[in-house]
Amino acid sequence: MGIIDSTEGEEDRQFWFNTYTHQVEEGAQSDYRKLLGPYATRKDAENALETAQERNEKWDEEDARWRGDS
Repeated sequence: MGIIDSTEGEEDRQFWFNTYTHQVEEGAQSDYRKLLGPYATRKDAENALETAQERNEKWDEEDARWRGDS
């Protein structure tokens, strides 16, 4: 028997992060209001909250520069 690669075929799938359960879903299984995504890989979906926080901080900095606050 060969080694099973859990990422095999991931390029054809979409992953979503459920903000209520904090679980990754393969395919959108829940109400879209509860989901972040889609993400190309399970790992990207697992990091959805960190990615969102980083983007929000970047946008806040850009807004502050645009307003002349910085």
